[in-house]
Amino acid sequence: MSLAEPMMSVPAVRRLPRFGGFSLGMIGLELRRMVRNRRTVIFTLVMPAVFFLLFGTNDSYRTQRAGDGNVTGYILVSMAVYGAMLATTSGGAMVSLERAAGWSRQLRLTPLQPAAYIAVKLVLAMVLGAVSVVVAFAVGAVSGAELPASAWVWCGLLAWVCALVFAAFGLFMGYLLPSENVMQILGPVLAVLSFAGGLFVPVDQLGHTFATIAKFTPVFGVGEIARYPLTQDGNLWLAVLNVVVWTALFAAGAMWRFRRDTARV
Repeated sequence: MSLAEPMMSVPAVRRLPRFGGFSLGMIGLELRRMVRNRRTVIFTLVMPAVFFLLFGTNDSYRTQRAGDGNVTGYILVSMAVYGAMLATTSGGAMVSLERAAGWSRQLRLTPLQPAAYIAVKLVLAMVLGAVSVVVAFAVGAVSGAELPASAWVWCGLLAWVCALVFAAFGLFMGYLLPSENVMQILGPVLAVLSFAGGLFVPVDQLGHTFATIAKFTPVFGVGEIARYPLTQDGNLWLAVLNVVVWTALFAAGAMWRFRRDTARV
């Protein structure tokens, strides 16, 4: 081959990023974007603590026993679960804003894999949920809530970890609902689920029919698991199965909607 002959070009091989694009850098970038939404952050952090102060600090609740603590502590755990629900759901539902801006469709042009994108959103939602639980427990600690030392740790940790089901729920709903009113719809939905799942009212006070229905709601499992270190009561394995099944369903739905949404490029 003479030097004058053109050399054949070799097509560049597109290399996929490690872990499908999941990285700490992307998490940091998304976290900064989330913090800028101050209305959502304040709403998810302040409201559960306010509800606890309104409904859980009655003088009779501070002296009435509930498991190894008092009723105020029982209500605190329930409100911490509610706060984690709000925080993780709103964190996941923020994808609706990206859909409206066309960002989800642009991601189709990148090597980012659907599973990695979902994982990043779940991590961000869980970070917000952790802060919500810490704030609620800090308010409860100075407002008369009594829990054994181990229960303070385990109830808070379980309330946070089990809220993963609502991070997945928020993602799924973020792809189903319009961006302009996603949290206006999800707020009342979470309130209804909280009542139906025995978070605001104990399941044994709902009546036989409603108590049976409550066991099939995603809130039931989270509440039962989070309160177990305090009460040592309830069917723990049924609650764990509830959380695992609902988390898997919502996560699968979120990935399905992500693929469908990004396919329209």
